[in-house]
Amino acid sequence: MVEIDVAAVVRSCTPGAVRLTMLCAALGLSGCATAPMTQSGALASYQSLAESNGVLAKSLLNVDKDNVLAAQTVRIMPTSFSGEAGAVLTEQQRQLVANAVDRALCLNLSERLTVVAPNQRADLTTRTFITQATPTDPVAAGASKVVSAVPGALGVPVPVPRLPIGLGSLSVEAEALDRKGRQQAAMVWARGANSFTNSPVLSQAGDAYDLASSFSADFGQMLVTGETPFGKAPKLPSIARIGAALGGKPKNAACEAFGRDPGVIGMVANRLGAPPEWVDKGAAAKDAQASTQMAKQ
Repeated sequence: MVEIDVAAVVRSCTPGAVRLTMLCAALGLSGCATAPMTQSGALASYQSLAESNGVLAKSLLNVDKDNVLAAQTVRIMPTSFSGEAGAVLTEQQRQLVANAVDRALCLNLSERLTVVAPNQRADLTTRTFITQATPTDPVAAGASKVVSAVPGALGVPVPVPRLPIGLGSLSVEAEALDRKGRQQAAMVWARGANSFTNSPVLSQAGDAYDLASSFSADFGQMLVTGETPFGKAPKLPSIARIGAALGGKPKNAACEAFGRDPGVIGMVANRLGAPPEWVDKGAAAKDAQASTQMAKQ
């Protein structure tokens, strides 16, 4: 029998995730992947960053609430990978993950701000860099799908946690600059996939793609509220946000540059373990090349 060091397992997750980790340990599984808090040096400043962790995510952040809430418009510079981050992923997968960050961020920021095109002036400009992306093991993900199907095949309606092997992770840093290029908000964020909230997908980019929207939800909420997104009761999304999440038209036309969310088809594909490459069309074709060139600037 394999021995599990419960103390080490608990230390491997964020402090707020202890309950989840103890459940994993009770099942004899580690249950969560670790993600390093990496900094590329690309942000304007790393000063005044303070620890603010969520249940599953770790973060360092700083936000000038008054200046952020005074902003009415925002432009989203295309997300890029820093250095060798995500080197194992294919170029298509890297573009898909980066675009997933931008699309989700655009939809979340639209809850309060008017999003404009990257070539237009705005009160705030966001810059986002993926600093680490640990790939998902497709073989382990496939094994998890097989194991989870067994109870259903036997007529036993019991959810089976994902196998705690081959889990991916994502580390991201981002900032919001004002019209004069001064940093008004910044976040260094890291989160690993776990056996309970991240479905196994047969793609090396599976977990990074899934976690991309988690980062954007946290960073977006910080810019919408001017406060840390952690330790607070979740707010109900607007009707427009829900519709966009289901593949509908986004509230701001500028968000169309990142393509439509796969919606229900994407949800079904995720449950079946299909790679996101199969259902996500990515950025709008006419903007894809321009976005890639702008991200490299």
